Amino acid sequence: MKQDMIVILDLGSHENTVVARAIRALGVYSEIYPHDITVEELKTLPNVKGIVINGGPNNVIDGVEIDVNHAIYNAGIPVIAAGHAKALCEVKLPEFTSDEEAAKAALKEFVFETCKAEANWNMANFVNDQVELVRRQVGDKKVLLALSGGVDSSVVAALLLKAIGSNLVCVHVNHGLMRKGESENVVEVFRNQLSANLIYVDATERFLTKLEGVADPEQKRKIIGGGFIRVFEEEARKLDGIDFLGQGTIYPDIIESGTKTAKMVKSHHNVGGLPDDLQFALVEPLKQLFKDEVRACGLELGLPYEMVYRQPFPGPGLGVRCLGAITRDRLEAVRESDAILREEFAKAGLDKKVWQYFTAVPDFKSVGVKNNARSFDWTVIIRAVNTVDAMTATIEPLDWDILQRITARILSEVENVNRVCYDLSPKPSATIEWE
Repeated sequence: MKQDMIVILDLGSHENTVVARAIRALGVYSEIYPHDITVEELKTLPNVKGIVINGGPNNVIDGVEIDVNHAIYNAGIPVIAAGHAKALCEVKLPEFTSDEEAAKAALKEFVFETCKAEANWNMANFVNDQVELVRRQVGDKKVLLALSGGVDSSVVAALLLKAIGSNLVCVHVNHGLMRKGESENVVEVFRNQLSANLIYVDATERFLTKLEGVADPEQKRKIIGGGFIRVFEEEARKLDGIDFLGQGTIYPDIIESGTKTAKMVKSHHNVGGLPDDLQFALVEPLKQLFKDEVRACGLELGLPYEMVYRQPFPGPGLGVRCLGAITRDRLEAVRESDAILREEFAKAGLDKKVWQYFTAVPDFKSVGVKNNARSFDWTVIIRAVNTVDAMTATIEPLDWDILQRITARILSEVENVNRVCYDLSPKPSATIEWE
C-alpha cells in the first residue's frame, strides 16, 4: 500500500525530528530531506502530499544564509513554514517549543485539510511494504545479517525471515565487547527458539588486538565497523549466493551521522564506519524508523515483548563504554558492573521503567581504600536515561537506597574498582553514550 508522505526540508532546524514525529503520530508518513533538494528529486519521492520548510539556527553554511530552491513553491505541492524559515508562503506553524498544542493543531489542519493526506502510516502497512520491497530487492539471492541480538538486529531478522525465509543467513560475531552472557543468549533465542540459520563467530582476540592502544572514539567505531564487515565477507565466501548485507540502521543513526545543515554528533558503525570497498549491497528495512517505531514493528512481527523491549546496546558494544584505549581489566570491570546494574534494576522493577541503563569505566584511576589498604583503581560510572526516540533524553531520579545497594555490590564484587559515580547529564548537552 502506497503511503502518503509529508516532506520536511531542513533549513538548519534543531526541531526536524520533532516535526517528523508529530506528523507520524497523526498516522501520516514523514521524512527529512536537505534544503537544496530539486523539484525533479522531490517528484521522484512517492506520494508527496505536502512540504514543511523548517528553519533554524544552523541556516548559514560557509557564511551564506541558505534557502530552498524557489521552484519548490511552484511544484504544485502545498507548502508551510516552520521554525525560523523565511519561506515564500502565507501559512506558518506555531513554534513547538513555545506552544506545542497550537503547533500540533495547525500541523493537523495542514496535513489533512490543506494536503488531503490519508492517515495510512501504521506498522501493519509498513511491514507489508518492506516485505514487498525486500523481496523485490533480493529476489532469490541470500542476505547475510549482522545479528547482535539487540532490538534493531532482532527486528530486522524477524522482518527478513518473513520476507525471504531460509535465504536469510544470520551471523553473530562475538567481538569480545558483548555484555555478560549476551552471546550465549543470542544463540539460545535465535538458533534454538526461532530456528534461524545462525553462524556463531568468536572473534574476540581479533578485535581486541586491532583496538589495542586506540583511544579515539571515532577511530574505535570505525575499526569495529570495518572489522564486522571483514568477518562477514569471510563468512560469505564460505557460502553460495550471498549478495546482500542486512543492517539494523535506524533513522536516528542517519540523522546523528550528519547532514548538510547539522554537524555530525557521532558516526555509527552501520552508517559512517563501513569500508569503501564493501562487497555487498545493503538491505536496511528499518532505516526510516525511530527507536520506538522499531519496537512497534517488532511487536507487529510477533517478537516477544521481552525481546523487543530489551536494553538498547550500541553496535560497538562495550568498546564505547570502556572509555579511551581499551584494556582487558577495564573491559571486564565494565562487563561485571553492567551485569550487577541490570540485575539490581530488574529486582527493583526499574528494567520496565527506565529506557536505557549501563555502566562505563573511564581511562583514569583514583586513590582510594580497599581491604584496609591504599588502592589506586578505576571508577565505574552509572548512567540511566529515559527517552522516546533517542534524540533527547532525561535522567532517571534513582532512589538513594538503590544507588547505595548497586554501589556496594560493584565495590565488593568487581575487581580493580574503588569508586562509583552517577551521571546526571541529560541529552543534550550530553549524548546517551559517553563515546
